[in-house]
Amino acid sequence: MLLATTKVADLDRFIAIFSTKGADKRRLHGSKGATVFRDPSEADRVWVIFDWDAEGWKTFVSDPEVPAIMQEAGHVGKPQAAMLQARYDA
Repeated sequence: MLLATTKVADLDRFIAIFSTKGADKRRLHGSKGATVFRDPSEADRVWVIFDWDAEGWKTFVSDPEVPAIMQEAGHVGKPQAAMLQARYDA
């Protein structure tokens, strides 16, 4: 699992690209899915939990086609990733 946050110019545009072109590209790099959350304290920030390992993320961010997809989705700056350290049943 991987957690990332980014600011976006327009949430609807972000979701439209993230759920289509972005999903296709992530799938090519081993992503098994993603969950998007809107930050209630910052309307232009989203958080995403990816079902992805660190190696898949590394190949995704180094793919030369990814920046154009992110630009089309309206990313403002680069996403910041954080690796989840632990998961608990309760």
